[in-house]
Amino acid sequence: MRLIALHEREKIAAWLSQNADLNIYQIGDLDAFFWPSTLWYGLEEAGKILQIGLVYLGHSMPIWLMFDDQHQQYSAQLAAALRPLLPAKIYCHFSPGIAEGLADRYQLHDHGLHHKMILCDFAKFDQLRFERKVVQLSSADLPAINQLYAAAYPDNAFDPRMLETGCCYGIWQDDQLISIAGIHVYSPSYRVAALGNITTHPAYRGQGLAKQVTAKLCQSLRHEIKHIGLNVHSANHAAIKTYENLGFRWVADYSEVLLEQKA
Repeated sequence: MRLIALHEREKIAAWLSQNADLNIYQIGDLDAFFWPSTLWYGLEEAGKILQIGLVYLGHSMPIWLMFDDQHQQYSAQLAAALRPLLPAKIYCHFSPGIAEGLADRYQLHDHGLHHKMILCDFAKFDQLRFERKVVQLSSADLPAINQLYAAAYPDNAFDPRMLETGCCYGIWQDDQLISIAGIHVYSPSYRVAALGNITTHPAYRGQGLAKQVTAKLCQSLRHEIKHIGLNVHSANHAAIKTYENLGFRWVADYSEVLLEQKA
């Protein structure tokens, strides 16, 4: 086996699409909007790609994504091969147990086990009654969006550029935004979207608002997107129940870990 750098989008897409539900985030990052911020590495044997890892550079800290499934379990070998190329600090989305193989060089800061979920039942949206008006948000709403995240979800990964896609919906109470659902990645070309930064103001929780904004967002995506997924912390039982009621199902578990090089 040998480490290779990958530069051909369609070759990467073909491999990732073997398990699109697991690899939604990476597939979405192949889109022209995200592609310039990506580095792709593979593990190859006899001309066959065994595993692919993505290092995303679009945030303040590099993010490394790499997942195993029941058919391909080579993440540990790819992680070992990439060790000499890694920065001193990197945030990882890995299949459980992979980060521990780097513990001799890095301090591991565990950010918890998460679930990957995929939307598999659109019919549930057709049965949902919207009790509040859910509207599309735009860049003009950015001050209100930032205010909501400061109160409800300060540790978010919201990228204001995502407002340009039109894939952000919210509920207002007078002139205050009180609930929001957006996306992390979105690619009509590859027909994938990953929902994210979904939250409701603490004063308005327990009213099903997150369910309504998420449903409206999914309805807006259903005709152009084939794979709609999301990540959720395994301890966030209320959110998991909401997503299950909307037609999402579990795909895989993964760990979020911050790697920080030892002195």
